[in-house]
Amino acid sequence: MTSGPVQATSPTQRSADFPGPTPAQLLEFVRRTAADADLVSALPLDPEGRTWARLDGPGGSEAWLIGWPPGTGTGWHDHAESIGAFTTATGELTENALAVRLPAEGWRSLELAEGIDRRRKLPPGASRSFGHHHVHEVLNESRTEHAVSVHAYYPPLPLMRRFGRTGSVLRLEQVERPEDWQ
Repeated sequence: MTSGPVQATSPTQRSADFPGPTPAQLLEFVRRTAADADLVSALPLDPEGRTWARLDGPGGSEAWLIGWPPGTGTGWHDHAESIGAFTTATGELTENALAVRLPAEGWRSLELAEGIDRRRKLPPGASRSFGHHHVHEVLNESRTEHAVSVHAYYPPLPLMRRFGRTGSVLRLEQVERPEDWQ
């Protein structure tokens, strides 16, 4: 049996074997939802811990409206095989990300090469989409202001891997399943 070249699916397209929204469709959804001032202002904000409300995302995706008190963050994590997008609705968030795809499994500790760290500020209206196994942390670095954001993932999150980081060493610390956060 011979085979020809394999055509990669672009980030804005999905093949028949992977139905569901594209990253571009998730991005459009989170932007549109973040622009709904009534929805955003209805989220109860806790002065100490993050708050969230589950939303109906497009095409079977999982979506969340999240409130971030000053000084809070997610810690380093990924979203397994899910693609995703998020938008800052109010306040400003910071995303620290790794510009490298990590192995999906089979490791507990990795030494990261220099130059793979990426940092971006996300003021209101700023958005971000990402692919499978995107490792990042999201922070509200403000000392005084809450932030609110909208996130969408497809397929719905099967798990999240949480990581600890010390300098250039990234360690797998925990695997969370949906029942841990719903």
